[in-house]
Amino acid sequence: MSATRDFDSAPVLSYLALPDDYQPSPQTAPVEFLRKHIRELPPHLLALFSANTTPRERTVVPEIRSRRLKYVESKPPEFSLAEAKSTWPALWEGRERPGTEQAKAEKEWADKEFMGGTVQQQVGKLGELLRDYEEERESERVRTIRRQRAEYIESLPEEDEESDEDEDDQAPLPEPSPIENEAWFQRNIQERFIYGFLESIDYDKVDWNEQWDEDLDREAEERWFDDEEED
Repeated sequence: MSATRDFDSAPVLSYLALPDDYQPSPQTAPVEFLRKHIRELPPHLLALFSANTTPRERTVVPEIRSRRLKYVESKPPEFSLAEAKSTWPALWEGRERPGTEQAKAEKEWADKEFMGGTVQQQVGKLGELLRDYEEERESERVRTIRRQRAEYIESLPEEDEESDEDEDDQAPLPEPSPIENEAWFQRNIQERFIYGFLESIDYDKVDWNEQWDEDLDREAEERWFDDEEED
């Protein structure tokens, strides 16, 4: 059964006192419907549209795009550098060993929390073991993701030889600094989220949340995207 058939438009149309044959239909043209009525619907009815729209499709709705921008600007924990590198390692081009932050957290937990801080010598050894295990576990996860990404890239059609020669003639670009790498990575994560391309994240808690409509500033949104183009 398709997502369109799974979507029940009756509660939405009833709430807005619209006829069953209303166009654009919330069932067959949900994005167009949202563009017209998103401000009129409560969150529990808006959430129904998760069944027949994708985060990428909803990006064209100005209110949803603005909500995502407001959410990004609130600096949520999942977009912190450490969390983002762990959640989206394939997008991170840094050089440190994967799992460093998680391993540190594991060791701190063992040192400070495990067994109420007693038996310090044994706990210290446990902390070391947990740290090593977490680093290896995270390293393996990142290796798997990057291997899959490399296999996908290799499967793409090759460019013609003339294009390759032109690229070889170009001077190599300077290596970005660690700070530049981090700034680019975080910007990339934020942009992917706003445009609906970011995986492994809950869009519904933002797209259907009226909280992010507060102090809606269209000029701020335009400035953010202008900065993106300049970068």
